[in-house]
Amino acid sequence: MTLDQIILFALFIGVFGMLLWGRYRYDLVAFSALLIGVVLGVVPVKDAFSGFGHPATVVVALVLVVSAGLVRSGAVFLITRTLVDSGRKLGTHIALMGGIGAVLSAFMNNVAALALLMPVDIQTARKAGRASGLSLMPLSFATILGGMATLIGTPPNIIIASIREQAVGTPYHMFDFAPVGGLAALAGLAFVALIGWRLIPDRGAEGDTATALADYIAELTIPEESPHIGKRLAEFYDTADQSDVAIIGLIRDGKRRYGRAANSLLRAGDALVLEAKPEALDEFRAALSLDFSDAQRQELLTASGEGLEVIEVVAPEGARITGRTAQGIGLAWRQSTLLMGISRQGRRILHQVRKTEVEPGDILLLLCPRDRTADVTEWLGCLPLAERGLSVTANDKVWLAIGLFAAAVLAASVGLIYLPVALGMVVVAYVLTRILPITELYDHIEWPVVILLGSMIPLGAALESSGGTELIAGALIQFTNGLPAWAILTVLMVVTMTLSDVLNNTATTIVAAPVGIQMATTLDVSPDPFLMAVAVAASAAFLTPIGHKNNTLILGPGGYRFGDYWRMGLPLEILVVAVSIPAILLFWPM
Repeated sequence: MTLDQIILFALFIGVFGMLLWGRYRYDLVAFSALLIGVVLGVVPVKDAFSGFGHPATVVVALVLVVSAGLVRSGAVFLITRTLVDSGRKLGTHIALMGGIGAVLSAFMNNVAALALLMPVDIQTARKAGRASGLSLMPLSFATILGGMATLIGTPPNIIIASIREQAVGTPYHMFDFAPVGGLAALAGLAFVALIGWRLIPDRGAEGDTATALADYIAELTIPEESPHIGKRLAEFYDTADQSDVAIIGLIRDGKRRYGRAANSLLRAGDALVLEAKPEALDEFRAALSLDFSDAQRQELLTASGEGLEVIEVVAPEGARITGRTAQGIGLAWRQSTLLMGISRQGRRILHQVRKTEVEPGDILLLLCPRDRTADVTEWLGCLPLAERGLSVTANDKVWLAIGLFAAAVLAASVGLIYLPVALGMVVVAYVLTRILPITELYDHIEWPVVILLGSMIPLGAALESSGGTELIAGALIQFTNGLPAWAILTVLMVVTMTLSDVLNNTATTIVAAPVGIQMATTLDVSPDPFLMAVAVAASAAFLTPIGHKNNTLILGPGGYRFGDYWRMGLPLEILVVAVSIPAILLFWPM
């Protein structure tokens, strides 16, 4: 083993270890590894940032923008609002929602597909009087499965198409993944709809994130001759924090001042609007010698009709508030919004919530100005758990958006236009036709994924050019020596699946795909069956909530625990392997 190989293996082991630890975000980890590789000389300086202009990176970014255009045009809501009905049986609902999710994720980012359908599914569950956890995991798995069927359905497929182009001269086309990935997706969807959902633990209302707020919003008034008269409201904040009380605003002469009343000078009779549990409220009242308001003010306890609204959102990985506290990001003073509670894996956190660090998958209960709920949600980088109204430029552009995208897919599928160019033309057309405002164009690109791809691609290329992938491939071939072709592919799929269950699927693909090509070269067979095995396996992350972003997103809303995923995920992964291996050998023979 050469020194370069040792350094590169150490870098990759370090990257995988840091990703497992989860202390630092994956884009920072990957970019740091790239810089170290350049400094140590194992990545050529001229290739250091080649990954950011790589076709796979460009396509991933463009797919995200195109997905946003389809959403803003109302195309997705047109489908869901037409087909979804809360009166259906659970199995039928799961089959229908799963089918919609799979089709959408085949042509748009699968995280975006889940984000659009999750509020619909939760609202349907509440109307039907059942726990949303019974249907959210099937929906998540369906959107992951659907991405296997097309080139643009998931980043692993895009990466593998680019790696094939470098290896044999031509990339995979739009529907080359369908014979294998499509069959695996169909089999997986049938299992999820008929059997899989029955394996999910039913905890009933335990996973419901709704929290009764009536007991937690109250008013205390400044009495006559109070020593606090003339003080600024902000001077109460430290005492409020010590008592676990949040000051929402101030009421004076019947006029409510929410959020930005910190500098108001207090007068006798002013009422402080507070969020607190009864014992905390009493502690705060006693500490400052305040009075309870009259009984008529009890109407405020519902928070409705007062310009405030309670909303539930889920915090994905990479959100502004993820890994930080509401107090740390200044949620109250920046957005006039209070964090009322956190639901984490079915457990409610109602004490010191503003000082609690938010984790990916947490459900946040927010009290915010009614006319700013969308802005607050977007600022936080969270996803709403209530069905949203259409955010469209014009309803009559639904079919225009669909038509432009379909034309690009068709042109790329028959080889008329290179896929990145075709998607770029769709983005330009969306902007020119005002389907997607140019001011929002870059907001929809998931920059951490772009940084991850741009950083890992040069590292993967360096590992391959140094002979590192050849060493890994040789070890796998030696392990499978004498076994039939189906057994070799099965080992490759199981190893790739295992990595993908605990690591980012993009990072897994960048390492596993070159290994597959090297195995094919050593065995003197076609690389296609090995690449297809990696493509399906890298996307089939169903055992844990950390293997795929979709699984993390449903963790809080579904009230799941870490160990819930394998119950349906393990037989699903076995089924995917069982269906994929014969399909690979049939459609992509060695």
